Amino acid sequence: MSAHTAVPAVRRRSGGAARRLTYLTLAAVAFFSMLPLYYSIVVASRDNAALADVPPPLIPGGNFFANVARVFDTVPFALAMLNSVIVSGSVALAVMFFSTLAGFAFAKLRFRGRNALLLLTVATMMVPTQLGIIPLYMLMVKLEWTGTMYALIVPALVNAFGVFFMTQYLSRALPTELLEAGRVDGCSTWGLFWHVVLPAARPAAAVLGMLTFMSVWNDYFWPLVVLTPEDPTVQVALSTLASGYVNDYVLGLAGTTLGTLPLVIVFALLGKQIIGGIMQGAVKG
Repeated sequence: MSAHTAVPAVRRRSGGAARRLTYLTLAAVAFFSMLPLYYSIVVASRDNAALADVPPPLIPGGNFFANVARVFDTVPFALAMLNSVIVSGSVALAVMFFSTLAGFAFAKLRFRGRNALLLLTVATMMVPTQLGIIPLYMLMVKLEWTGTMYALIVPALVNAFGVFFMTQYLSRALPTELLEAGRVDGCSTWGLFWHVVLPAARPAAAVLGMLTFMSVWNDYFWPLVVLTPEDPTVQVALSTLASGYVNDYVLGLAGTTLGTLPLVIVFALLGKQIIGGIMQGAVKG
């Protein structure tokens, strides 16, 4: 074998080894990422006595549906799921829309005070959320929104992170020439936003929507403050399951497993857009 044929062969072997190492690493990361969820399902499908077994059980049992029934009998979990879906879905859609609208304005429109407004918006991210709880609650009382979904949805319709995120994305991903071409064709600013900006912002908006949905779904403190125990969200209902004198781990993890399913569904629905955005960026790069 000559030196010219030996070098490509060595490169192919080294490339194959690198690919195998990459796949093994990704498989290990996926395994350890899914392990907590899988073990939650295992525990949720057994009884509390099985948790003391040595070695611990690694295969799901046959009590999952019985434990799920106990969850619905202990707390109004169906109502909690419905409330969380309504609040998280509404907030995620609103944040996607308004953040894209504001990001388009900050990234591509020219108006007086643009940089100062963007800086002020970003500066609000440094204010701890807990500092606004008392005045926000006083406002909800004044509006008579305590105990309603309005108190969870309206204050979260837009946030500084979403505006900054979409501003940064659109400033790079949306060519100014495309907007100028649209204006030459007689498109208004609103028409540009609807027909040009929204399609271009779809991958980033999908990521922002997923992150927002997860954040609102996992929110515990504000729903606990502003809602009644009879009309909770998922996280408040889960805290009720774990508030007894004796911790019922099976009951808590059964509720946690049910509360995780909507997050998995949202990721499955938005995953195509997220992966498409990553591939689009890879091709452009």
